[in-house]
Amino acid sequence: MSTQPQPAPAIEARGVHVRLGSSDILRGVDLTVQRGEVVALLGANGSGKSTLVRSLVGIVPLAAGHVRLLGSALGPQVPWAQLGYVPQRVSAQTGVPSTAEEVVASGLLHGRRVRLPRGWRATAREALDRVGLADRAQSAVHELSGGQQQRVLIARALARSPELLILDEPVAGVDQPSQEAFAATLAELTRGGMTVLVVLHELGALAPLIQRCVVLRHGLVVHDGEPPHATAAHAGPDHEHLHPHDSQQGLSTGIDMGLTDAPLTRHAPAPTRTDRGAAS
Repeated sequence: MSTQPQPAPAIEARGVHVRLGSSDILRGVDLTVQRGEVVALLGANGSGKSTLVRSLVGIVPLAAGHVRLLGSALGPQVPWAQLGYVPQRVSAQTGVPSTAEEVVASGLLHGRRVRLPRGWRATAREALDRVGLADRAQSAVHELSGGQQQRVLIARALARSPELLILDEPVAGVDQPSQEAFAATLAELTRGGMTVLVVLHELGALAPLIQRCVVLRHGLVVHDGEPPHATAAHAGPDHEHLHPHDSQQGLSTGIDMGLTDAPLTRHAPAPTRTDRGAAS
């Protein structure tokens, strides 16, 4: 009795090395995300999280290693129409005032498709409705709050109904009700088999969805498995809850799995302020 061949992983990265200027930001990262998995990418500021996801989608060039997405080597042969990417939120730029609907519709353009498909308005409105912004479809993006702008970017990625969704801190700056609404939307999508890789500072509202955590520290994977748990001190009622990215001294208590800025060894220097800014 013959068996069906297993599909290639949604993401397969081997020996990924990225250098920015004179700094080695990623140093031989291996990452595999199987179809249907929901994986969180964690780490302190400067660990290389955003650099890794940017390298996975071809924004940042590799100094060494290789990446395959949905079974194809990184490049034109990747089925980009089946991939949604949400970058970190950036401030709205001045210029031509695009509406939320128009920004979401731009997610339907890819590769050889230079014209919007029929029914694009309905598709865009549906995606905006999923993130709770259907009533702002005709609003200029620069008039929206930072959290609303981020939700527009998420809707743009969802408009494609992608097989693979890569999100870089999608809930940063988004209020708690919106985070919970996004978590509910993501839960619905993952039940349908969507694969998700999401960069987070903390699991928060997305915790129930996360099946696996990959933790980066100084450009290296230091944990790949079950989500890390807070120490007893971190969970205690008297703990002063400082997130790693809020610490100005590079030493914060809490989860001891690479989520702090502490050096790799007792004698290893902590990353410089310049390195942290480049690789957050």
